[in-house]
Amino acid sequence: MERYIKSFLLFLFVVAVFWYVSAYSRSVVPERVFTVSGEGKAVAVPDIAQLSIGVLTEGGKNLTELQKQNTEKINRIISYLKEQGIDKKDIKTEYYNISPRYQSTPCPIYQQTYPEIIRPCPSSPEIIGYSISQTISVKVRNLDKAGDVLAGAVERGANNVYGPNFTIDDPVGLQNQAREAAIKQAREKAGLMAKAGKFKLGKLVSIQEGYYPGPIPYGVEVKDGRGAASPTIEPGSQEVVINITLTYEIR
Repeated sequence: MERYIKSFLLFLFVVAVFWYVSAYSRSVVPERVFTVSGEGKAVAVPDIAQLSIGVLTEGGKNLTELQKQNTEKINRIISYLKEQGIDKKDIKTEYYNISPRYQSTPCPIYQQTYPEIIRPCPSSPEIIGYSISQTISVKVRNLDKAGDVLAGAVERGANNVYGPNFTIDDPVGLQNQAREAAIKQAREKAGLMAKAGKFKLGKLVSIQEGYYPGPIPYGVEVKDGRGAASPTIEPGSQEVVINITLTYEIR
């Protein structure tokens, strides 16, 4: 019985060694390999305009009143955005800040000359009021309305507006087109190299990918305007580029 157990354990050991050697041989890149690369591009018109709309309110030390003014303006802007058909999920508060405003009072010349006789000047600046800044990010999916949205937000109190930044809502399809073109180009290049070098292509050893979006078009910037005409918004086009690197065995 003991002999059978030893034989079975020896058999398991041989199988494990064979499996390890086989897996290792598959993981090691062969010495005779070559690498080719391909680039694929896909172009599409952006379908989303991203806007950053902010309200900056400055005033005295009555912080409650300042908050009320700022909140009323932001709420008025949000109500307007919803009236324009912008979904609630496309409106997001991204920044809210309250900060004091300081003022330094310069010392009169006689206080600077005789500080030991006359009470010295205050050593720190004095708070004279507060600033409240609130910013919301907005996705406009109907690009024909982007200009009206910008102008309407400014009319309702926005005084810090940036954008639009044009993007593609679902870039996966565009990436797949670029990826397919990149792989096709790399394979064609590998075939030409094998033909020119008079060798045969072996199996594909590895594949690597690099992705980057093309230049993102930016639109207008609006600051401190009331009753202005709607700016013309041109989304242009956006390019997605995929780089593929293939490594083949040489036979």
